[in-house]
Amino acid sequence: QVQLVESGGGLMQPGGSLRLSCAASGSTFGDYAVAWFRQSPGKEREFVASLRWSAGGTWYATAVKGRFSISRDRAMGAVTLQMNNLRPEDTAVYYCAAGSPIASTMQTTGAYYYWGQGTRVTVSS
Repeated sequence: QVQLVESGGGLMQPGGSLRLSCAASGSTFGDYAVAWFRQSPGKEREFVASLRWSAGGTWYATAVKGRFSISRDRAMGAVTLQMNNLRPEDTAVYYCAAGSPIASTMQTTGAYYYWGQGTRVTVSS
């Protein structure tokens, strides 16, 4: 069992930056892929970015490519999502997830076994 703990959400003006963190409480990420998804009111949960903890490799949604960066912090046992040049449309609850997707299912919610409780990001002036 992997418990995921997210932190780092908040309110930011358009063009600003936020950094989210996801840690595995009581365990490690091992061979899992770790992803960030987000969900806005009235919309389905959508993929943002992911990486494979042991093997490396990163994936990004088109909407965030070039603005967001996902990375491993091995010392802290955490996955971070650096979000730059934030836009109002980035406003959502961001969820961390861990699982064993293959490349073709990396962006699919059903491929992930474990989910955090979410952290809210609001981009507004």
